[in-house]
Amino acid sequence: MIIAIDGTTASGKGTIAKRLAAKYALPHMDTGCLYRATAVAALKQGVALDDAEALQQIAINLDLSKFRDSDLRTGEAGKAASQVAVIPEVRQALFELQRSFATQAGGALLDGRDIGTVIAPDADVKLWVDANVEQRGYRRWKELVGFEPDLTLEEVIKQLRNRDERDQSRKDAPAAIASNAVLIDTTDLTIDAAVEKAIVAVEAVLARGKTV
Repeated sequence: MIIAIDGTTASGKGTIAKRLAAKYALPHMDTGCLYRATAVAALKQGVALDDAEALQQIAINLDLSKFRDSDLRTGEAGKAASQVAVIPEVRQALFELQRSFATQAGGALLDGRDIGTVIAPDADVKLWVDANVEQRGYRRWKELVGFEPDLTLEEVIKQLRNRDERDQSRKDAPAAIASNAVLIDTTDLTIDAAVEKAIVAVEAVLARGKTV
């Protein structure tokens, strides 16, 4: 079984993905980390975030084990990731890695922004996780303020609006809900309630005879 979970930043898709992967014993890839790592590596090497050729080489040779999670979760990393993610050469370099992971024997679960539409359009379960930008901004602010004490909630909400616009308007693989995806709006949901909705979607597919 392939499960594709897409959605906006700070909507809860990452937490839902981890819970589902654990429940169904599926290998999990947070594809956003690939773009964050590419961007962080570029910043450390002094590579411009619009240098397609150099960024492509970084993506081709990417080794996630060399990055600390705390380095990938900063606001700067997220902003830079959305900038490199619009570059076709970077997306192509990372496509095969994601596709190979998705189609491995035994199935997989991936979360990102174009899994159900580009990476695994043949996924058995597709979810789109979203929430209003104010709620997402508050969640992200709480997550980042420990790393960046001077960061304001207003700044985070502005960053998310810009991130949404970049992700949804890029020419190559824009973030978009697949036509057959199940929408989970987490604005007013606890994480447990959101996970339960996701489980219901998976169980509906299993009930039709698909196996994990």
